[in-house]
Amino acid sequence: MVRRLAGIFVLGVLALSQGARATNSAASDDVPFPTNFRDWFAVNSMIVTKDSPMSAQIGGLHIVYVNAKGLPVLKSGGPYPYPDGTVFADDVHEFSVKDGSYVEEAKKAVTVMVKDSKKYPTTGGWGFQVWAAGDPAKPLIPDTAHAIPACFVCHSPQAGQDFVFSHWIP
Repeated sequence: MVRRLAGIFVLGVLALSQGARATNSAASDDVPFPTNFRDWFAVNSMIVTKDSPMSAQIGGLHIVYVNAKGLPVLKSGGPYPYPDGTVFADDVHEFSVKDGSYVEEAKKAVTVMVKDSKKYPTTGGWGFQVWAAGDPAKPLIPDTAHAIPACFVCHSPQAGQDFVFSHWIP
């Protein structure tokens, strides 16, 4: 999960610094923005603080969601692959510490992986995208070719879990 997000954010920073940001809301070979994903199933979370070596790339509060299509495979730990139509979304926020508690702040990004084995054969059947500030009009990955170094390279070691880092914690 951490390496996936690092790759996505690094690509996003590079794209923004070079003015290469995609302009439509469904870039990366039409990976759609996950409307209403906060109504899905929250499956994992993490906080990457400033003392982490990954803070510059993926610092923030992360809440990972999966849609109903992928939940049964996630909960049972297989059998893999996930069915086409499965979507994972990572809602990434700034955070602060107030009175000893971590508090969610402004949205930094929304990252997504969507399963479509026919559409994305070169990336294990997954399409990837990240939207700056969670804005559907600000996708950062222009196409699948760019998703390979930004996302799929980090997901490759997870081939035994259909390239997914998340796991069910009862």
